Amino acid sequence: MGGTGQADVEGFALSQQPWGGRFGEEPDPLIDEFTRSLEFDSRLFREDIAGSRAWAKALVRAGVLTPEEQLRIDQSLQEIQAEGRVWAGEDIHMAIETRLREKLGPLGGKLHTGRSRNDQVALDLRLYVRAAGARLLEALSEVELALITRAEEHVETVMPGYTHTQRAQPVLLAHHLLAYVEMLRRDHGRIADALDRADVSPLGAGALAGSGFPIDRAELAHDLGFGGASANSLDAVADRDFVLELLSACSIAMIHLSRLCGEIVLWTSVEFSFASLPDALASGSSMMPNKKNPCAAELVRAKSGRVAGDLVNLLMVLKGLPLAYNRDLQEDKEALFDGVDTTLACLKVTARLLQGLRFDRDVMRKAALEGYTLATELADYLSRKGMPFRDAHHLVGRMVAEAIATHRGLESFSLAELQRFSPLFGADIVDHLTLEGALESRDVLGGTAPARVKEALAHVKA
Repeated sequence: MGGTGQADVEGFALSQQPWGGRFGEEPDPLIDEFTRSLEFDSRLFREDIAGSRAWAKALVRAGVLTPEEQLRIDQSLQEIQAEGRVWAGEDIHMAIETRLREKLGPLGGKLHTGRSRNDQVALDLRLYVRAAGARLLEALSEVELALITRAEEHVETVMPGYTHTQRAQPVLLAHHLLAYVEMLRRDHGRIADALDRADVSPLGAGALAGSGFPIDRAELAHDLGFGGASANSLDAVADRDFVLELLSACSIAMIHLSRLCGEIVLWTSVEFSFASLPDALASGSSMMPNKKNPCAAELVRAKSGRVAGDLVNLLMVLKGLPLAYNRDLQEDKEALFDGVDTTLACLKVTARLLQGLRFDRDVMRKAALEGYTLATELADYLSRKGMPFRDAHHLVGRMVAEAIATHRGLESFSLAELQRFSPLFGADIVDHLTLEGALESRDVLGGTAPARVKEALAHVKA
């Protein structure tokens, strides 16, 4: 995005390109329109003004501006910010500078001394990422809170756990919901980690080689609220790792939301009937009067691909890109903005869906017994009695086959029938052939035993 600007020269027209001095022709309208970015980088309006206000202070310390000039520039920048937007320019940086020069004349042209749009846009993006990351963390916390609240309501609700989309073993609904809390906590950590590495100011790196004026970059970084200044001017203007990291964290979070919303779609189907959505959170059919569709959950599931696409988009922009700045990097903003906007919207929608979801305890409990989900309890029982697990697994498999053939549940077998398969079965087997017994037996750290789930709930709440 161009080189370092200098003070205005006599006769310079505001309508000219800021870099037009060495050019003998007006820009081709098609090329000019194609390379403009104001339509989308205008979202960096406040970040750009914040950077310019800090830069003006740095220019006073460098002896370029007087304190009086800095005050005039700062006042004008605040007035521009109060106006809310700028109307014309190649990009947000030049649009604000043009408006500043309209207000201040030649003094407005002094602000860009020692600065390039290359370090300027890198700064704007880091400021944006910092603010966007904070919003994402807050939205993630809302989804976590919704999951924890619903889990607290269902510490005694039993449901079938699944592998391969087949009923496997009984678990508590609270345990299932808390699995997503663990995912979102990792997402929270990834975003926080990305923000930590984004906490570096590139301003003062110039176009690529560093500013030609004695800018105190450490003090400048402090003024902008950063932990420090970048160590290498080339890397400062060319780096977009901090954008990639945020988009990567967003993509992983969206995959988690997609999985959760995919389950909401299944659970609210007639085939499952584990839960239902209130009318306000569902949609109907334009043709079929009977339909009640979980459209919001389906859209969250679909939009995960969109955010992953934003990440891949920027990865391909950066692939093989030589140092330092290249105009290719203009493509970083739309991917970043879309990824953040989409993730924020999906987090808010998912939180609302979770808050409104109505679970049917009876249907879930009934389903938890179907599909011979207590078979593992029988195999474990025999192993505790001394039978090698592989033998126990095979024997219980035969019992399941007989239960299927006779259309019975394993829990309906009498002690005599069980002892027909193995004399190791004793009267205490009845304690294991219940949902409660199956749950209690999973009493390990991270297990679905009620005591462990309550323990996990207390931990995530803390």
